[in-house]
Amino acid sequence: MDRDQLADFLRQRRQALQPEDVGLSRGPRRRTEGLRREEIAALCNMSVDYYGRLEQARGPRPSEPMLASIARGMRLTLDERHHLFRLAGHHAPARELRSEHIAPGLMRVLDRLQDTPAQVITELGETLVQTAPARAIFGDETRHTGLSRSVVYRWFTDPAAREVYPVDDHATVSRSFVAGARAVYAKHGAGSRAAAMIEALLRESPEFAALWRGHEVSAGSGRDKRIQHPEVGIVHVQCQHLVDPDTSQSLLVFTATPGTDDHDKLQLLGVLGDRVIV
Repeated sequence: MDRDQLADFLRQRRQALQPEDVGLSRGPRRRTEGLRREEIAALCNMSVDYYGRLEQARGPRPSEPMLASIARGMRLTLDERHHLFRLAGHHAPARELRSEHIAPGLMRVLDRLQDTPAQVITELGETLVQTAPARAIFGDETRHTGLSRSVVYRWFTDPAAREVYPVDDHATVSRSFVAGARAVYAKHGAGSRAAAMIEALLRESPEFAALWRGHEVSAGSGRDKRIQHPEVGIVHVQCQHLVDPDTSQSLLVFTATPGTDDHDKLQLLGVLGDRVIV
C-alpha cells in the first residue's frame, strides 16, 4: 500500500469534484476547492474521521468493499478505480465487484434526479443505488445479500417481493423476469453468476422452472407499469431505461403524466419515507 500516493490521489480527486457534479448546492459562501471532506465522506458512506486519515496518509488499509464505495462516491472511471485499488495494495477488482461499479455518467444523471424515483440495477436485477423516492416505492433494495440481491430471485422465492405489483400483473412480471434472465444467461453462459442464480431458481421455484422450460425470449412488461403501495394504492407509471454499454447497468426512472392523480400520488410518495417490505 502506497499511503502517500493514495492520499494524494484522493485529495486531487476530491478537489476536482464540484458540488454540481454530485447534485449538491454550491452555496454563496463556499471557499473550498472542490468538495469538502465531510461531503465526500458522506458520498462514500464513511465517517469524516476515517476519510480524513486516508487523505493524511495515516489511515488503515481500506478493504475492497470500502474502496468500491470510495470509487462510487468519487465518480471514478473504471481506469481510475483500478488505479485506486492498486494504490491501496489490492489487485484489480474481482469480477463481481467490477460489475457493481457504477459508471460516472449514470451517477451524474442520478445525482440530478434526487426528487424522482430512480435506481441503478445490474443485468441480474441487483439494485446498486436508489433515490429516496425510489426507496419510498420499492423499499431499500440495496440491503439484501447473496442471491437475494436480485429482484428476479426474490420475486420467485420471497412472497413479500410481490407486494409492489398488483396481483393481476404478477403473471406478466414473472414472464418478463424469466425472459430477461434467459437473455443474460445466453450472454454470459455456464459458470456465470447468471447461471448460478438460474440453477438455484430451477431448484427452488416450480413457477420459474415451468416458465424456463417455455423458452420465451421476449416477454417485456413494457414501459407502462402499475405500482401498488399501501399508503396511496395503485399508481400508473412509465419506466424509462438508460443502459450503460460498458457495464450493462440500467438507470430506471419512474414518472407519471403531470396533472394526473398518478402524478400527485408519486409526489406524495416522495415525502412518505422508505417503504418497509419484510
